[in-house]
Amino acid sequence: MGRRLAGSPDSPAVLFLHGFMGSSADWKDAVAALGDRAFCIAPDLPGHGTSLGLTSEAYTIEGSARAAIQVLDELEAENPVIAGYSMGGRLALYLALRYPQRCAGLFLESASPGLVSEEERTARRAADEEKAKRLEVGDFDAFLRDWYRQPLFASLAQDEELLERTIATRRSNDPVELALSLRGMGTGSQPSLWGELEDLAVPAAVVSGGLDDKYAEISSRMARIDPMVEPVVIPGVGHDVHDEAPAEYVALLGRFLNRLSLALGETRRKW
Repeated sequence: MGRRLAGSPDSPAVLFLHGFMGSSADWKDAVAALGDRAFCIAPDLPGHGTSLGLTSEAYTIEGSARAAIQVLDELEAENPVIAGYSMGGRLALYLALRYPQRCAGLFLESASPGLVSEEERTARRAADEEKAKRLEVGDFDAFLRDWYRQPLFASLAQDEELLERTIATRRSNDPVELALSLRGMGTGSQPSLWGELEDLAVPAAVVSGGLDDKYAEISSRMARIDPMVEPVVIPGVGHDVHDEAPAEYVALLGRFLNRLSLALGETRRKW
């Protein structure tokens, strides 16, 4: 699994998990802003960046979780704070619930515990399958343009420079590999985690954009289920908070890490 590392291995670890069509490079600004206060680990998730040509299991949420844990094991980073965006946020929550000993805290951005009903998941899988087929045989640039025309990204699309920069970085991915990820890691394929949310045993900040009503409501709903969850809304931005409001994102993450340090105390590579 390709990865980007920064900071001292003697510092507490933060694991960054990118969203669909992203890569470890998405976190370069956040990682730089943290400096040496954290050991930053940003892997390329299966089907993205340089994590290509893997077994079919690797593209599932469980396979991705095991791959992330393998990276942590190789780096002797036992229980990092996990920061995840969108697809990476769903994976982060899965890791915290299914492998609780490997997570000291969650910093989720525009993330969801999944779809509640099997009917919803079936419909979503069908929609994702259509997108996956288009990735395999269609015009990748047209796919990217259409993807960022979704209402979810309306505020990002209003910033033409940011939109063009985002699309340019997404072009570096292999569309056939992205199709594998969409089939294996799409919301319709992941198990619903809503019923497990009350078992979350670590502090969690769930960040959403003020213009992203859907995910702001999801974060509030999560907080009503588990008091460990703190919903945070950043005004004036949409789904892609860390790109649309990078300074606010890093400041929030820094404050979250500070609170965690005070609550838990620091030991080598642990919060």
